[in-house]
Amino acid sequence: MTTTAEPDLRKEPASPTEQEAPEKPRRRLLVLLPLVVFGALATLFLSRLIEGDPSRVPSALIGRTVPAFALPPLPGLVRDGAPVPGLATADLKAGKVTLVNVWASWCVPCRQEHPLLVRLAADPRVTVVGINYKDAPENARRFLGALGNPFAAVGADENGRVGIDWGVYGVPETFVVAGDGTIRHKHIGPLTPEALATTLEKAIAEAASAR
Repeated sequence: MTTTAEPDLRKEPASPTEQEAPEKPRRRLLVLLPLVVFGALATLFLSRLIEGDPSRVPSALIGRTVPAFALPPLPGLVRDGAPVPGLATADLKAGKVTLVNVWASWCVPCRQEHPLLVRLAADPRVTVVGINYKDAPENARRFLGALGNPFAAVGADENGRVGIDWGVYGVPETFVVAGDGTIRHKHIGPLTPEALATTLEKAIAEAASAR
């Protein structure tokens, strides 16, 4: 009696290539996911800057008292024949509006904005002071000697520690501080005539009226 062989219905094991095929897209997704997330966040940040004014990136310090700090004077810096003092928290609570400019001699935009600081130094409503950020003293003195010194006081922040406490992104940055030591405004980047006539003027007026 002849029997007919039944077909073997058992499924043969998948080859290594077939097993790896579904894994490849998954691995690619895992690799690309962080890049996609980073790209989305970067796009969001840039869009906010483009839509608004990049000089007005919000600061967590707005409305708060200036950080506690005490910086030594810039060695050898003289103004009107007298040594220029350093800068400390108490100096910003003296009852007058203070403009705190974070600057450095190696900063090209600092050179561009400097004539505006000189102009502001002549404004009787404000006292202009500086935080010299991660700079060599001799270079800082040379910078002010060439362009003029608008600062009534200059604190030497050689290691950048105080700049971190102030939330500095990068030089130059300028803060408007009310007479009670409250930070009222932060300008990121070099001052411009437009900013001086609008946002900065408004911030100075508001800080002066808050005394």
